[in-house]
Amino acid sequence: MSIYNDKPWLSLYHKSVGETIQVDDLSLNDLFTQSVDKHKNKIAITFYDRTFTYEQVDGITKQYTSSLHSLGFTKGDRLAVMLPNTPHYLFTLFSVSKLGGIGVQVNPMYIEREIEHVLADSGAEYMIVLDQLYPRVKQIQEKTNLKHVIVVSLGSQVTEIDEHDFYFEDFLKCGIEEPPQVEINPGEDVAMLQYTGGTTGVSKGVMLTHRNLITNLEQIYEFMFKPIEYPDNPKIMSVLPMFHIYGLTCNVFLGFKCGCNQIILPRFDLQEVVETVKREKPFQFSGVPTMYVGLNSHPKLEEYEFDQVSYFNSGGSAMPIEQLHLFEKRTNCNLCEGYGLSEASPTTHFNPPTRERKVGSVGIPLPGLESKIIQETDRGIVEVPVGEVGELIVKGPQVMKGYWQREEETSAVLKDGWLFTGDLARMDENGYFYIVDRKKDMIIASGYNVYPREIEEILYQHPSIQEVIVVGVPDEYRGETVKAFITLKAGESTTEEEVISFTKTLLARYKVPKYVEIREELPKSAVGKLLRRKLRDEEVKKARS
Repeated sequence: MSIYNDKPWLSLYHKSVGETIQVDDLSLNDLFTQSVDKHKNKIAITFYDRTFTYEQVDGITKQYTSSLHSLGFTKGDRLAVMLPNTPHYLFTLFSVSKLGGIGVQVNPMYIEREIEHVLADSGAEYMIVLDQLYPRVKQIQEKTNLKHVIVVSLGSQVTEIDEHDFYFEDFLKCGIEEPPQVEINPGEDVAMLQYTGGTTGVSKGVMLTHRNLITNLEQIYEFMFKPIEYPDNPKIMSVLPMFHIYGLTCNVFLGFKCGCNQIILPRFDLQEVVETVKREKPFQFSGVPTMYVGLNSHPKLEEYEFDQVSYFNSGGSAMPIEQLHLFEKRTNCNLCEGYGLSEASPTTHFNPPTRERKVGSVGIPLPGLESKIIQETDRGIVEVPVGEVGELIVKGPQVMKGYWQREEETSAVLKDGWLFTGDLARMDENGYFYIVDRKKDMIIASGYNVYPREIEEILYQHPSIQEVIVVGVPDEYRGETVKAFITLKAGESTTEEEVISFTKTLLARYKVPKYVEIREELPKSAVGKLLRRKLRDEEVKKARS
């Protein structure tokens, strides 16, 4: 029998955790309603000097839902969200859910070209955006289906908006009737479009159904929260970007399920974060490796009482082992890593909180998840032995419905219910999984997915550039960062600084190459294919020497 069928990781589960998981047929709206009923007078959100109880969040959400309905928003409609972390994010997603709509995640760091793609691809007719970002949206609106924009101002309302658009506070007053009760099929109806990229550089909308998201919440709760004691109305730090699936599921939705008080910060500002931790003493802190590297850089971290936090976890990309040890030494706390991807809502593996934490491992599969490491051979798909490297594939009810309007791309990664992650991994004899490398060319910089092909396409627009290969190179702070290797057209000249400056006008900041190397030629195969891996291997070797 296959060792994957034996599931050695099951012996590591807490006695309260079963192999499978029973999930009620709930929508996100059902989750919201149940949480409000159960935690009515508890604090749901703390945002600087403002707090909102669960009942108050419910009241605002009902107003918001009524206004959306009056504007013509109906089941299946898409509303794009382009905000930093704010209470408005939660109000929006739960209001959209009540009407059976679909939330479309838009990274607030996107520039016009990237915003246009997401809006055009999703067909979103409604959008909520921070006032500072409003001009970007208006510049490309005519190229999309966008009809109405709701504008959030965190300060004084100084942005002039069009007559068909609304400030958030004014929009709440637009509801003229009670919205209808919408019937939702949790297993079929899409709740979120989480945009990700691909090896082709084309950004795709991951269709996450209500059941996908609810299942992952239940898995995380059963595996990580149920086995440990946590206080009533626990405080959790919500500094992970909500537009990222990690922050959305593990903070926003899980926080509501568990009756948490989410301490929301719009972004990771090092001094603000450490002061907030000392003042609020949260029960849980979730972050990406870049955040922990930043915390390690604080000269007085020991003075901010991080040892009062019960639970730290990290995801989004691999945590440098030396940084993990340093953080634990300075805070006297344990830091656990996990693994996931947008296509799985996202969490699939995590280090068990009541068992051994293996440094460098992403842990073991969550309950209800099938997990294997395989290789595709002439004989078909075969499972690899313990300790050997292959592609990680997973199967479970949290796996996406597919990519929005992209059947070919969907069939390439979903096969007989198995999600082919594109990540290379190995498993030890106890059932702990380790991510070794990425089969895909994706770069993960500060927890954000960066796709080389997209950057290459931009660089090819430069008049002096002949050929381009973009790779991820090791970076102590970001985990990985972007490096472009280029050759120049005959008779042309440019500088590394000028090339970087050129990309800044066409790419979000985290995608802009940090390094550019101009070469006489780039490595190619016998048939003339540019060899990305050869350059990546050179950079890894250089970093180790």
